[in-house]
Amino acid sequence: MPTVNTLNLTDLEYLSQPLILPSLPLQRPLLMIGHGTKDQEGQQSFLDFAAAYQALDTSRPVMPCFLELTGPTIQEKVDQCVEQGYTELSALPILLFAARHNKFDVTNELDKARLRHPQVKFHYGRHFGITPGIVELWRSRLAELDNSQISRSDTVLLFVGRGSSDPDANGDVCKIARILWEGSGYATVETCFIGITHPRLEEGFRRARLYQPKQIIVLPYFLFTGLLVKKIFDTTAQQQQQYPDISMTCLPEMGLHPQLLSVLREREIETQLGQVQMNCEMCKFRLAAVGNGNGDHHHDHGHHHNHDHSHAAIDPYADPAQYHQKIWQVP
Repeated sequence: MPTVNTLNLTDLEYLSQPLILPSLPLQRPLLMIGHGTKDQEGQQSFLDFAAAYQALDTSRPVMPCFLELTGPTIQEKVDQCVEQGYTELSALPILLFAARHNKFDVTNELDKARLRHPQVKFHYGRHFGITPGIVELWRSRLAELDNSQISRSDTVLLFVGRGSSDPDANGDVCKIARILWEGSGYATVETCFIGITHPRLEEGFRRARLYQPKQIIVLPYFLFTGLLVKKIFDTTAQQQQQYPDISMTCLPEMGLHPQLLSVLREREIETQLGQVQMNCEMCKFRLAAVGNGNGDHHHDHGHHHNHDHSHAAIDPYADPAQYHQKIWQVP
């Protein structure tokens, strides 16, 4: 029987029940790489999540860091691991979907770290993605809202994603929204985005109202709070004022939830065992988003793909307008 690690509630009172996770095969340091936000509450939410995960297993250090907008940076935490004598690191993007940050920005940062510390081996894991644990998280949240006054058949779900220039990531938002809705009993689910792509949140509300529901439940598909999550709450409150005959509820972001900690453990274990698999077939770089249309690009993805898959050493995002025009033209 495998050993397990158990979270002590005296250490983390904000988890409602003891959490048991499978033990790690290796005691390799973990870089937990968050997106980053200027919102201090959002920064602290990520750091609290990392602290909770560290408390589950103190056999190796957990190093929380941010890709942008705030610190500590990826390079700072890599340096800290090197100073402590480590020569192998696991790096996990604490991101929901594989878009620009996961495929390009984080990998670029790890490439910089390799140049600075050639003796260190990096093992890059995958994003959270579409996984049963996260689906169950939202199902449990929705079950808490069930009441006898408004039935699910009179309720529309409004699923709000971050929005990306990567069609693969936007498609995953629509997919998980559909998976959550299937067999749920709700009238329908509408998918929208808070930025970058369309339909936007206001259009999502308009579409939801077309079904003449008695209730609209908004699901902000975000890991942690921040400026965009708060904008979703504000917009929902505005919609409630404009349409008082429809009950509107905005669920909180995922936050510090046992299901997320469990998914994170799955990702760390597969990284340690070298079992990470990414979707190269739908990679926007392979599909010529970076330029010449022939699929050639030269940026080694060996650290997170199971085959050689190179990318050009150019930044396709240097001109955002040009990038957006190209990405929508990718077949």
